[in-house]
Amino acid sequence: MANRTLTRMDLAEAVHQELGLSRNDSAELVESVLTHVSDALVSGETVKISSFGTFSTRDKAARVGRNPKTGEEVPIAPRRVLSFRPSHLMKDRVAAGNKR
Repeated sequence: MANRTLTRMDLAEAVHQELGLSRNDSAELVESVLTHVSDALVSGETVKISSFGTFSTRDKAARVGRNPKTGEEVPIAPRRVLSFRPSHLMKDRVAAGNKR
């Protein structure tokens, strides 16, 4: 299996092939969708994409961590993290792909 990364341009090309839009319009459409998703996440909304998964943010409290090499305690600042929970359909699809 090749280690390949799906890029914005790959998505735009797929839209171009499927819908027949110009490459520029396809790129703008992909960019618009990604902007809407990221704006929603920044404002604290949950983004659900049917048959794909759910993106959400959560706030993590400050805590004390430990450097595993030295054992020294290090404070970890509070932060907001992004999480993704795949749908059952996506999990099944990925698992089926591993059986090939």
